[in-house]
Amino acid sequence: MTGASALPKPDASPLRVAVVGAGAFGRNHLRVYRELEQAGAPVKLAAVVDPRESARTAAQTQYGIPGFASIEDCLATMELDAASLSVPTLHHAACAQTLLAAGVDLLIEKPIAATLAEADEIVRVAREFGRTVQVGHLERFNPAVRAVRGLLNRPMFFEVHRLSVFTLRSLDVDVVLDLMIHDLDIVLSLVDSPLRELRAVGLPVLSPRVDIANVRLEFENGCVANLTASRVSTERVRKMRFFQPHQYLSLDFARQDLLLIDVTAAAGLDLAQLAALASASAALPNPAALGGQPAPGLALSKVTVEPGEPLRLEIESFLDAVRRRAQPEVTVEDGRAALELALQINEAIAAHAQRTGL
Repeated sequence: MTGASALPKPDASPLRVAVVGAGAFGRNHLRVYRELEQAGAPVKLAAVVDPRESARTAAQTQYGIPGFASIEDCLATMELDAASLSVPTLHHAACAQTLLAAGVDLLIEKPIAATLAEADEIVRVAREFGRTVQVGHLERFNPAVRAVRGLLNRPMFFEVHRLSVFTLRSLDVDVVLDLMIHDLDIVLSLVDSPLRELRAVGLPVLSPRVDIANVRLEFENGCVANLTASRVSTERVRKMRFFQPHQYLSLDFARQDLLLIDVTAAAGLDLAQLAALASASAALPNPAALGGQPAPGLALSKVTVEPGEPLRLEIESFLDAVRRRAQPEVTVEDGRAALELALQINEAIAAHAQRTGL
């Protein structure tokens, strides 16, 4: 079968898209593609691929599309332009290679692969066949994250918490590859400096893999990032707070809120005091949290954020990159960099566990 052309598709020709993997993530991809199709976007939800008959049949029935037990069966029956790959991480590399070699552009759920060698193979095959690959680091498309990029001015201290209640989802990977990798990707994209030092500790709690982890990163430009991720929490928290010269920003991923505090010279706060403020104000959801009366020298404002569903924004961005043959917003190299850092963290956690006898 010949795959999609590397040339841009005519605007009137809808992109034929399949979703590979109809689990929790895949079902959301199916929903968004169909919503875009019904809204008149130039895309056609063409097929679903899943070896599990129950998942495949459910998607076929709900969306009226053909279902296939394997990628090979799908490619032998129809031509595809693009696909969302939402199978377990261990299968990313093999599935991606088959689809890329057939000329199919890919949106691959994070993490890009289980190992760096597999990630490198995806990069190689994508380049060999001239295909577009976007990695599904969903939080890059969170409207609050998009809004914060226009306010960057040398961020120097991050405090990040991503806590979730325990579920049976994604237990094929540890909490670093499951949850923390979202924030690693964002911090890497915001700091844009080589890593200098890494310290990490983590523990398995309810699964055989690490379920809670704390990491300290220091970059060559002096920026420090403290990150905590847990999938055994009693509450759901997704927040990032960071300082840059004369400013403190508090971002709530779930609420899509962004709070900005301008620190004037009159406040007289140094970096250590600002860091203490970040830890003390972990629950600053909106200006009302300060009773509308911030400390002297602090000017508080809530940044305007245009709300939107991150997954829909991510898929729209992917389809636009495919149609224009442009570099995607989250490149395959970005996905590899986040994976490399996550694996380094896991090595540090393992070393700490060995030293302490945990």
